[in-house]
Amino acid sequence: MANIITRHIPNTITCCNLISGCVAIMAAIYGDLKLAMLFIVVGAVFDFFDGMAARLLHVSSPIGKELDSLADVITFGLAPSVMLFQELSILEYPFGSIYRWQFSGVVPYVAFLMAAFSALRLAKFNVDERQATSFIGLPTPANALFWGSLLLGLDRQMQALNWAPLALIGLMLLSCWLLVAELPMFALKFKQWGWKGNEIKYIFVLSCIPLLIIFKVLAFAIIIAWYVVLSIYVNATKKQ
Repeated sequence: MANIITRHIPNTITCCNLISGCVAIMAAIYGDLKLAMLFIVVGAVFDFFDGMAARLLHVSSPIGKELDSLADVITFGLAPSVMLFQELSILEYPFGSIYRWQFSGVVPYVAFLMAAFSALRLAKFNVDERQATSFIGLPTPANALFWGSLLLGLDRQMQALNWAPLALIGLMLLSCWLLVAELPMFALKFKQWGWKGNEIKYIFVLSCIPLLIIFKVLAFAIIIAWYVVLSIYVNATKKQ
């Protein structure tokens, strides 16, 4: 009986991730970006612990891996896409009033490209064995936290700018590319706790503390952007 329960613990945690994503989607549909962001964060916590539970309990399975990807598509692909869709639906567009309603009724649907690229990333890298100690491309949880933080933290500012939709769409296309790009990104995994060999990781972690204190909710977006910049720097210095 104990073995049966133990075997299902990681998948149960993964399902909690999926349910968190569903709640985030419904919150976004009703325009509650704060609640949507909260449940994306909750989903990210479950996503962290399901893999840890599987390793600790030695019950990893192909079904668990597939279920994890399905949950990630919901929580970290569709949920932030719905948040972006809602934001693009209420923003003012830099066009004449005669055509504005046409753009606001059609353009927001481009947000779901992000959900498609999130699914493509998960499918592509599920069969990639190069990510044992690092990531290739932007992880879907990081992308979701970036968008949740950005949309929630700059909501009022974006509503005051009529070019905000164009900036958001451009940024969304960039994040879609980062999701599937062949761009190595460092992982926060420490083989040893010394400074040598972990310089970038310690710099990143220590720099996150003041960012969280100063920028609060928006800090997540800044931290993810900083993570991408540091990863590009690390790759550039390695090639020299």
